[in-house]
Amino acid sequence: MRSRYARLFATCLLGLMVAFFAAACKPKPKPKVDTTPPPVTQPQEAPAKPTARLSANPPSIERGQASTLEWSTTGATSVTIETLGNVAVSGTQQVRPTQSTTYRLTATGPGGTESATARVTVTNPQGPTTNVPPTRNPSEDDLFVQNVRTIYFDYDKYDVRDDQKAILQGNADFLRAHPNMKVVIEGHCDERGSEEYNLGLGDRRANAVKEALGALGISGDRIRTLSYGKERPVCTDENEECWQRNRRGQFQLDR
Repeated sequence: MRSRYARLFATCLLGLMVAFFAAACKPKPKPKVDTTPPPVTQPQEAPAKPTARLSANPPSIERGQASTLEWSTTGATSVTIETLGNVAVSGTQQVRPTQSTTYRLTATGPGGTESATARVTVTNPQGPTTNVPPTRNPSEDDLFVQNVRTIYFDYDKYDVRDDQKAILQGNADFLRAHPNMKVVIEGHCDERGSEEYNLGLGDRRANAVKEALGALGISGDRIRTLSYGKERPVCTDENEECWQRNRRGQFQLDR
């Protein structure tokens, strides 16, 4: 009986040892490898370099006369003109240099810096000469063209910009000094948008200029407004510089 239990014990012990070694020798599963490709990072597009344009009209004057600087930029956050300091990104400014001067505009933006120049040549007034006919007094038309300037607007806007308010003040001063003159304010737009929309926008621009003149003391019965929308562009290039010249409130002498 004792030998029987001994054999049974030995058999169970052998079975346990075989199971233990079988479990120990079982190959471990290989770790899973992530084959998902890493996300592709799109390179960021570098900001465009600013553009700048500066012109003087007229480019040659006699000492004591004035020339008008006109400039426009794109992609700029800061614009300066030597001798004038910081200016708006686009606009006009009358200057009276006493000697020939080269004006340099510098436009700075996220994409870098760009510059433009315009030269105003100053000559001495010529002395009297023989057989010269007397100087003709300027007509009302001449005075109007020389002193009343166009107002420019931002894209899809009709409020008078801060950099245009000094120009509007000069127009009001001239009209106040010539109380018999009446004017037509034409509202114009660039080529973008439908004809119907631009006719409405041009009307709002013309009336915004009329209201601003009224606030400066010019009676509304001296002013008519007219909208041409995008029908009469002064420039037909497809770029911001050209579109800016077309977004305007233009003055005409009313007959």
